[in-house]
Amino acid sequence: MHDANGEAMLHHDHGAHEMPPPSHGSGAAGMSMQSTVDIADPMSREGSGTSWLPDSTPMYGKMFMFGGDMLMLHGAIFPRYTNVSTRRGDDRIDAPNWIMAMYSHPFGRSAQIGARLMMSLDPLTEDGRGYPLLFQTGESWHDQPLHDRQHPHDLFDELSISFSQKFDHDLSSYLYFGYPGEPALGPPTFMHRPSAMDDPDAPIGHHWQDSTHVTFGVATAGLVWSGSCRMKIEGSVFTGREPDEDRYNFDQPQFDSYSGRISWNPTQNLALQVSYGYIKSPEALEPQVNRHRTTASLIYNLPLGNDSNWSNSFVWGQNNDTGEGKTESFLIESDYQRTRNTIYIRWERVEKSGQELVLNSAADSRIFPVSAYTIGYVRDLSHGNGLDIGLGTQFTINGRPDTLDRYYGDGTGYAFEFFLRIRPSLHGHGAHEHFEHVAGMEK
Repeated sequence: MHDANGEAMLHHDHGAHEMPPPSHGSGAAGMSMQSTVDIADPMSREGSGTSWLPDSTPMYGKMFMFGGDMLMLHGAIFPRYTNVSTRRGDDRIDAPNWIMAMYSHPFGRSAQIGARLMMSLDPLTEDGRGYPLLFQTGESWHDQPLHDRQHPHDLFDELSISFSQKFDHDLSSYLYFGYPGEPALGPPTFMHRPSAMDDPDAPIGHHWQDSTHVTFGVATAGLVWSGSCRMKIEGSVFTGREPDEDRYNFDQPQFDSYSGRISWNPTQNLALQVSYGYIKSPEALEPQVNRHRTTASLIYNLPLGNDSNWSNSFVWGQNNDTGEGKTESFLIESDYQRTRNTIYIRWERVEKSGQELVLNSAADSRIFPVSAYTIGYVRDLSHGNGLDIGLGTQFTINGRPDTLDRYYGDGTGYAFEFFLRIRPSLHGHGAHEHFEHVAGMEK
């Protein structure tokens, strides 16, 4: 779109029911809002890896146009103080963070190449043990399994390239390669879900639902039906082993695991998925254990107009591990944002073994249901001017069976934190947003 002076402009309305048709001409006429993974998808549908969000999802980021090429930058950092009660709790000052760049280059009107880079400075801000999070498990530090802590993410979380081709009005396909990347398994990763983007903590069911979002070696192929159907079938081969303790290196790819996922967006506000994956030897400390993971999720997003949005997610994940059998996780998230104010909740219930929680050997084979109930609030001090800086607090109550009192102490477990949430403003905030102009743009 152009104004009277030929200046390239974009008006992004969360309440819109249709995305503008793709336009891949030269110069400013090439500006569009397609996904970097699939040329036939709107960008608002693009989640982590090749996953889908509802089409009405708000986008927080900064976009640049280079002729027909597009670059989108987004991310978040949470400087904070956390205090977790019980014997296995801790308190500390830290700053979970991530930053992402997404790029696309069109080939005419029917083909596109995309690339993405996602990085995190967690190795610096969280050190090797990660941050305190009661009942969290997964990965290791100094050859010991982590428990009641969230591991730091690698410096490089995604380095991927994709190619997509549109065959007709309703059919397209894509190929995606990541080193690291994310296979077609699970819902969009928690930090990319609008229902979770204001919560600094990872879900305690992370390793039942979306932990494969950092995988060193992924190849995915997908077939997409657009139009009124909005359905996708995709499959991946990938490396089953989780990232090692060296958060700065690139682990060796194996391509020894596989997954498949069906995604369906029946309306602009709804995204559904079911997926299954075989993950070979995910844990370095238990190389003989293989995992079958099954997930299902529902994400409902409702634009409320006037810089307001309500997003909700339900996620179910099941792990079937060698020698342990099936354990399940459930998660419900909700995030209500109205101009400068946001309130969010998260409820989780996860079945974890004594071995997973690092209890004594007599409890290794027992399964313990643990839970977390979180409520949080964020007030933006800076809002809609390019960078949103919010002051937030949250409170969590943890539930556990009495048999775990000997490890966690008597009384109810709880945690609280105070934080800043710093991220790019809503893309297209206000009536109009002017793109940055670079060489090759129409003047």
